[in-house]
Amino acid sequence: MGDNQNLYEVAITQIPGIGPQLTRQLVSYCGSPLGVFHAPPGKLQKIPGIGPVAYKNLTQGTKQALLQAEEILKQAEQHEVQLLFYTSPKYPDRLKQIADAPILLYFRGNGNLNQKRIISIVGTRQVSNYGQSVTEKIVADLAPYNVLIVSGLAYGIDIISHRAALQAGLPTIGVMASGPEIMYPAVHRKYAERMLTQGGLLTENTFGTKPDAPRFPARNRIIAGMSDCTIVVEAALKSGTLITADLAHGYDKEVMAVPGNITSAVSEGPNHLIKNHKAAIYTSVQDLIELLNWDLEDETNARKQKSLNFSPNDYTIDELKVLNLLVQTQDEHMDNISWKTQIPVSLLASVLLTLEFKGMIKAMPGKRFGLIR
Repeated sequence: MGDNQNLYEVAITQIPGIGPQLTRQLVSYCGSPLGVFHAPPGKLQKIPGIGPVAYKNLTQGTKQALLQAEEILKQAEQHEVQLLFYTSPKYPDRLKQIADAPILLYFRGNGNLNQKRIISIVGTRQVSNYGQSVTEKIVADLAPYNVLIVSGLAYGIDIISHRAALQAGLPTIGVMASGPEIMYPAVHRKYAERMLTQGGLLTENTFGTKPDAPRFPARNRIIAGMSDCTIVVEAALKSGTLITADLAHGYDKEVMAVPGNITSAVSEGPNHLIKNHKAAIYTSVQDLIELLNWDLEDETNARKQKSLNFSPNDYTIDELKVLNLLVQTQDEHMDNISWKTQIPVSLLASVLLTLEFKGMIKAMPGKRFGLIR
């Protein structure tokens, strides 16, 4: 079923003229990509947004789309690429919230695209010594906060950000403008390969896609959309970096900029963003912490953790296993609780029921259970 589902998820992205918003509309009305392919023509015609061209493509282009999807699945297996449809739990939740988010992502690596804290760092390819040292300091200062660093794998600020993250032990994701198997620029391959075991590589482009110029602005919306804040270090006044900042601003994401020397061309971009109130000023990691309220968040979590020190006198060993797991994950499916605590399902049902009676957990739809705060 999983493979069959993946086939139709990929295939729907191969139908000409069916963009992200229309795909979501189709899946919403038909229940799944599989449902779209098997929907009666009369039902398709009634779905809002389906005009004559889209209807023709949906009724006549599905066979070719399925053949293309089969080839993509084969290549994904060959190159160890994960195909993340927008309904996948692994798909970046932050990115999913923007209207023009990709329907399908190609991901290589082991990083968590839904990590609690994600920061994008972007800037010029023509980086100065100041820009390099500032970027390295930003990443080093973020190390205690377990941040995922996102950038574009390009020359300059991008690769400095990735390299600094690798050195600091932070996961880092490179968002590419090419297909998942094409490394661009090739000179960064050694860093990209390290990132596969400490983050990963992400793209919306299918196999064989060359990194043509128009794909870079499209790539930038992923960088902006999947993070909590985009930090601009150095950039010219007219540059792809400022496009990324504008996109983040348009998505109601936080944007920060590092002020620079007023006589430097690569400082014009960040200084412009600060001057026009499109970015908060970054002078130290404390500015970022306060902007995103990480200090308050950590304080609240510490209080919660302190209040959730369960006494062994009040609970059995199995009950403590379940409670401590739910402190970490908030809520879990019953099967996952069984697997993670190594409590057999036959025994777990009784443990969960007892904890419900004690007023510690609550049953949720879909056999999920969560702590009562």
